[in-house]
Amino acid sequence: MKKIKHEAELVKEAIAAGVKYGEERGVVKFEATDSQHDKIEYIYRLLVHDKVIAPLPEDQVSQKSMRHRLALWVARQLPRDHPLLK
Repeated sequence: MKKIKHEAELVKEAIAAGVKYGEERGVVKFEATDSQHDKIEYIYRLLVHDKVIAPLPEDQVSQKSMRHRLALWVARQLPRDHPLLK
């Protein structure tokens, strides 16, 4: 897995975008008490279910790999001149 520049910030963006995606779709209502770990896993599985992102092999699914996959997903959503992509 290749390290992404600004991966932590991209994961935060991905969580915000994923929460919005899930709530607008009407399949989830996140609470303030939900952990970041739970949000990452739910968003990853929702995006895989909706075929927005390709799934990882089940034996390779980990918190680190899900974070990485979400960072890649959100990086493709951002405009090319976004500061996190430089």
